[in-house]
Amino acid sequence: MNEEKPAGNVAEVFFAFLKLGLTSFGGPIAHLGYFRAEFVERRKWLNETSYADIVALCQFLPGPASSQVGFTLGILRGNGLLGGVAAWSAFTLPSALIMFAFALGATIFSGPFGEGVLHGLKLVAVAVVAQAIWGMAQSLVPDRARAAIALAAVAIVVFIGGSFGQIGAIALGALAGLVLCRGDGPAATGQLGFSVSHRHGIAALVLFAALFLITPLVAARTGSQGLALFDAFYRSGALVFGGGHVVLPLLQAEVVTPGWVSNADFLAGYGMAQAVPGPLFTFAAYLGAVGPAPNGLAGAVIALIALSLPGLLLVYGMLPFWDALRLRPAAQAAMRGTNAAVVGILGAALYNPVWTSAVLSPRDFAVALAGFLLLTVWKLPPWIVVVLLALAGAILRLA
Repeated sequence: MNEEKPAGNVAEVFFAFLKLGLTSFGGPIAHLGYFRAEFVERRKWLNETSYADIVALCQFLPGPASSQVGFTLGILRGNGLLGGVAAWSAFTLPSALIMFAFALGATIFSGPFGEGVLHGLKLVAVAVVAQAIWGMAQSLVPDRARAAIALAAVAIVVFIGGSFGQIGAIALGALAGLVLCRGDGPAATGQLGFSVSHRHGIAALVLFAALFLITPLVAARTGSQGLALFDAFYRSGALVFGGGHVVLPLLQAEVVTPGWVSNADFLAGYGMAQAVPGPLFTFAAYLGAVGPAPNGLAGAVIALIALSLPGLLLVYGMLPFWDALRLRPAAQAAMRGTNAAVVGILGAALYNPVWTSAVLSPRDFAVALAGFLLLTVWKLPPWIVVVLLALAGAILRLA
């Protein structure tokens, strides 16, 4: 369906998404629900079919799905790229500022109480990642073939390790999907009808590939830590399939393994990221701020932009081509296999580094399990679970 879009403006887009950036707790799936309620039901910027087409595109591509959907809605309503940038900036800014402030104040978490709070935040990470696996497995691994792909992804990540293991798991998941996952699910329908030209789409895809291939070579040749920081986060953002939680093992390999950030600081920041509204990718602002120079504000800006940029370039570049590609059975089958592999990667990450660094005693296990049940059974907002588990960690440390 080619929908006639009402006129909008960049200021309207910015303030609409700023409201959501301040109030959208709950992670990427919840964000998509907020977007639908705000822009389909209340503001009527687009209809249900067009919204579903945009979500399908962003789930097909690597990158943060909710941020990509918001960026695309901004392009739609703001009549071009500037509207997309306004939507992304407004949705991202509130949580990015909170994470940056947390990085600057991380030194206040000293002594038994502060150390207990930090340990409680690590246990939050256990509960949240377990919840993500639980929810994703139910929808992305519904049959034996995709369960086998997920299990193979776990094995690949465990035995190969690092970013190469994760890339290999994703690639083999796509290939396995082509063989094992054909003919599953309903056929795609509808038309996005965006006015992005093929020339602009191709330019965005070329820029995506150029930054991915050239930046590591230039960083190695010049020895620039700033370029190395950009490359590490850009490469992670380019390889994230399945949403924000899946970036955890990729970033862990890029910043913890070389010693830029300690594993304790990494998990503390990841736990804090669950307490803030907006996209989980603002975790990058924290990591850039606490890492080696350029750190502070410059590091936060570099890391945040680098992690988000590949997903935004890809969705902008694919807009002119998505309608034809998404109707092909091979593309749909590969996507199913990739999504199953994502569940396996996240399962491996739940054990290492999340579980091994946080669950050190039976009491830790009890607290993490309580957090999981609060999220999945009682459906409490994540920020409440963060506060409760942080206090529980402090109480356990003082007891």
